[in-house]
Amino acid sequence: MDKKKDEIIKLAFDKATLSATERSSSWSIFKIMAEFVQGFEHLEKIGPCVSIFGSARTKRGSKYYEIATEIANKLTKKGYGIITGGGPGIMEAGNKGAHEAGGTSAGLNIELEFEQHSNPYINPEKSIDFDYFFVRKVMFMKYSQGFVVMPGGFGTFDEMFEAITLIQTQKIAPFPIVMVGKDYWGGLVEWIKKTMIDEGTISPKDLDIFHLVDTPDEAVKIINDFYSKYVLKPNF
Repeated sequence: MDKKKDEIIKLAFDKATLSATERSSSWSIFKIMAEFVQGFEHLEKIGPCVSIFGSARTKRGSKYYEIATEIANKLTKKGYGIITGGGPGIMEAGNKGAHEAGGTSAGLNIELEFEQHSNPYINPEKSIDFDYFFVRKVMFMKYSQGFVVMPGGFGTFDEMFEAITLIQTQKIAPFPIVMVGKDYWGGLVEWIKKTMIDEGTISPKDLDIFHLVDTPDEAVKIINDFYSKYVLKPNF
C-alpha cells in the first residue's frame, strides 16, 4: 500500500473515531432530517424534471460536455427542468444547457474534499448542498421524471443502478433511463446482456428499463415519447 493511500485510510479512521466521540448516532438523525426537509422545501414545486449524470472530470468543450449541454437545452425547450449533481464537468454542462434555454436549472451539490464545487449555471434558489449521499439520491429519485446518464465514474454508476433497481423491484414508477455514448457504455451493456442474462441473475425484460443511444435527439425523443402517454408526476 502506498503512502498516500495509507494517509487516506488513517484520516478516515481518525474522522470516524472523532465522530463517534463527539456525537451519537441519535443526534445524527436530526441532521439527516434537516437535509430531507431542506431538499423537500427547495424542490417541492420544481415541476417535471430530468436529471443528468456524468463525470465531474469531463472537460469543457469535449465531446460529451457538448452533448450533455445540447440534451439539457433541448429538454428545457420541451418543458422539462434539469437537475444535476451541481458540480463541474457533465453536471456543469447540464446546468449550462438549461440556463441558456431559460429553464429551471437545479444543482444538488455534495460536500467532498476533491472534485466537487458548485457550477455557475444553477438557479440560486435551486442550489442545495448535502452531506449525505443517500439523502441526495432520494431527491434525484423523487423529483426526476427521467435520467440521462452520460459517461461517468462510480458515482454515475451508483445513481444509474439504484434507479434501475428501484424500477425493477417496483419500488418507484417506471421512468426513462437513457445511457448516452455507445462507445463508453456498449461494453457494459453487452456484458449485462450476455453474462447476467445467461447466469439468470436478471430477466430479459429487465433490459427494457434502460436505453442506449448516441445523439441528443435520440435521448430527448425517448423521454418525450415516454411521457406522451402519461401524466407527469413525482415518483413517490
